[in-house]
Amino acid sequence: MRAIGIGCRAGRPAEAVLAVIAQAIAGLSPGRGPLMICTSVAKLSEPGIVQAARRLGLPLHGFPPDVLAAERARLVTLSARVEAVTGLPGIAEAAALAAVGPLGTLILPRFSLDGVTGAVAEDRP
Repeated sequence: MRAIGIGCRAGRPAEAVLAVIAQAIAGLSPGRGPLMICTSVAKLSEPGIVQAARRLGLPLHGFPPDVLAAERARLVTLSARVEAVTGLPGIAEAAALAAVGPLGTLILPRFSLDGVTGAVAEDRP
């Protein structure tokens, strides 16, 4: 399984989220199992994220703050701004890693585009 972690500033449109997902998917080799979009439970109410997942027909899963915070040691990129706002060291990488489990790895560290962040993790085959 592969998971695309998404974080964003409030109010980012679906098109901005879709652009990040397209960039994340572009570098992936095919055939590694299901793909899902992950974020924090707080971001499950972001219309841009919800609409992007719906348009792509991909499952959307949100993780609570304690689960995302537990991923801190595995994150490549820590965001002081995100931590100041949410209390979390990051959302995109943490959500992707939480989705693939403790043996999963980050294959695309956090990147940002137009107020949306993305990261990709996959489980071990």
